[in-house]
Amino acid sequence: MELLLVFAVVLLVAILISGLAHRTVLSTTVLFLVAGFLVGDGMLGFVHFGADDPTVEIISSLALFVVLFTDGQQVGIRQLREAWRLPGRALLLGMPLTFVISALLGVWLVGLDWTQALLVAAVLAPTDPVFASAIVGRGEIPYRVRHLLGVESGLNDGLALPVVLFLIAAAGGPDAEPLQLIEELSLGIVVGIVVPLVVSWLVRRRMFSRTPLYASLTPVAVGLLVLGICELTHANLYLAAFAAGITIASAAPEMREAYQEFGEQFSELIKLLAVLLFGALISPMFLAEVPLGGYVFAILLLVVARPVAVEVSLLGSGMPWQERLTAAWFGPKGFASVLYGILVLQSGAPAADEMFHIIVVAIVISIVAHSSTDVPIAGYFARRYRERLDTTPADPHDDGAEPPGDPDSDTATRS
Repeated sequence: MELLLVFAVVLLVAILISGLAHRTVLSTTVLFLVAGFLVGDGMLGFVHFGADDPTVEIISSLALFVVLFTDGQQVGIRQLREAWRLPGRALLLGMPLTFVISALLGVWLVGLDWTQALLVAAVLAPTDPVFASAIVGRGEIPYRVRHLLGVESGLNDGLALPVVLFLIAAAGGPDAEPLQLIEELSLGIVVGIVVPLVVSWLVRRRMFSRTPLYASLTPVAVGLLVLGICELTHANLYLAAFAAGITIASAAPEMREAYQEFGEQFSELIKLLAVLLFGALISPMFLAEVPLGGYVFAILLLVVARPVAVEVSLLGSGMPWQERLTAAWFGPKGFASVLYGILVLQSGAPAADEMFHIIVVAIVISIVAHSSTDVPIAGYFARRYRERLDTTPADPHDDGAEPPGDPDSDTATRS
């Protein structure tokens, strides 16, 4: 009950300041992180949670399922084929390069062995769609950058998941045979593809008729079916959620449209709850246990690993250097990394606690750094657009930019 009360109060505060947060460096996500930190055992002790608490496991598992199900619906196969060039570079070249550079830094600075360093790198490889939405939802940012970050952040959670699970097993986590793990992952993909296709086929039959209210619940039924079948068959429910989301976006776009408003709101709520819980797991003593090398690693992850990897992947793309730099910088580590980090901690692998500490520091620094720089970056592009408009009456789309609108009227909210 204490957790519910704290979440309700912080949510109300976030609602009241959301307009201000959209225009300034104030971040509602940081608000939930700090609130969790303050009410946790290390500070006020108002809520009591450990990483092995059943509540943490249930909420984090449900949150990851919902997020992957929602993220998968952001881009369908047809849309990927039509506009794959820049996101493809970031995902297929930039993300692996980030992974390799991060692992090298982990071995060099923190003293992890190669398996542990690769696992930490895999956990921190995805970018967060919540924080990316702060940039993606701003018309001041050139379309190319927004599209690249939107597609990348929507897909890299699911792409990183199998790597994380394999490396947890390799690091000494849950005792699972490689073939068994492959079977669970493969079965998850099958469930995630077949269930939406079957439901889509059924609802299109003339013998069935749906009221608008119940039609809007169809994607929810798909998600619950996928979740239930995975629990019964031991298929990997996270990969199933991601596959189901992509299948809905590709084969049943009307289902995606029905889910969009509810899904985004529910996903946002459960993400914020998970961030609050994550903050409650952190304490001053926890942060003091991280060696100096862990903090240096976290900083270099943001200013070296991601920027270098994305700059290399975008060479020859034709993007102006300002846009490349924005895409390279804005690779926030957040929600998926939080939940993947909890998976590592709960795995019981050797040095799991040490790896979790490093992951936490990297996520906290990223949340603060990225959530406080989106407004200045958007302001820079808005000024650049106005200057170009004053000097040359050219088409505002000539470099991928869009005319800046009133931020209060923007449909995206700042996280």
